[in-house]
Amino acid sequence: MPRQARLDVPGTLHHVIVRGIEKRKIVDDTTDRKNFVSRMGQIAADTGTAIYAWSLMSNHAHILLRSSSFGLSLYMRRLLTGYALSYNRHHRRHGHLFQKRYKSISCEEDVYFKELVRYIHLNPLRAKLVKSLPELDRYPWCGHAVVMGKRKNGWQDRDYTLRWFGAKEGDAKRAYRQFVKKGIDQGRRPELVGGGLIRSMGGWSKVKSMRFSGMHESSDERILGSGEFVDYLLKEVAQKVKHQFSGQGRLKKGKQLIAKVCKQESINIKELKSSSRRGSISKIRSKLAISLVEKYGISLAETARQLGVSISAISKTISKTRNRKLT
Repeated sequence: MPRQARLDVPGTLHHVIVRGIEKRKIVDDTTDRKNFVSRMGQIAADTGTAIYAWSLMSNHAHILLRSSSFGLSLYMRRLLTGYALSYNRHHRRHGHLFQKRYKSISCEEDVYFKELVRYIHLNPLRAKLVKSLPELDRYPWCGHAVVMGKRKNGWQDRDYTLRWFGAKEGDAKRAYRQFVKKGIDQGRRPELVGGGLIRSMGGWSKVKSMRFSGMHESSDERILGSGEFVDYLLKEVAQKVKHQFSGQGRLKKGKQLIAKVCKQESINIKELKSSSRRGSISKIRSKLAISLVEKYGISLAETARQLGVSISAISKTISKTRNRKLT
């Protein structure tokens, strides 16, 4: 059965799980750990991705994040590709480091936020990387110490997490730690590492009971949440796909415009994309850039690709045009 496409709706809460290929290590030493955590934070800051909880283990990592307008895929691609290349250089190795596809579960925030923060932050204790909760309070390779105020990470949204536990920081920290402590005896929580109806309903017995009573609940293996949340998220995804197709339509019209103008001006498209600064070609390129961006709504990056110049060149052209309009 082919894998389903990711649900990459900006603003959605995601539980992301990254694993080493064939269960191999993804970090070998402190240098690797610092490298992974630094990249995770820097790219989050660059893309506006909010990170609430995380734990870096020896052969896998958990991240609870809210995707930005850049989307989950861009964030994860930058993180995993950049880190893998750096790791390979550091250890003088070649080949894949991560499993080909990281796991991402879209989560209903009101129901699962606190549970996921606790589950992710208890990973080092469950794996016996630390021996006790006081040791976890200061453990550097997990977001728990940041929430407790024992370590600082400017990119981790500590304040948002604490607001789930209280209005005042001191009270919130105590409530959060007590909540984490209560979760130690719960052991592994398989219902929090995937989606689907059984996990979302809390077990097969509840699903059977629901079906026996004639109730129906929407579900999706990529989503951890209620049927209402599943319906909402799938509707948002459908709307996003619709916008993508409309974007493809605009690009098609843009390409038709380029071909038409090149024919009128007796130049070929290859010459247009050659980065030539010859006066006539430069002017044609500028006019096309303005039309593609202003009239057709095509992005600067795509316009640059279609015209064979840099994004900054397109940006300067658009800025000059807008400035002339204002004067």
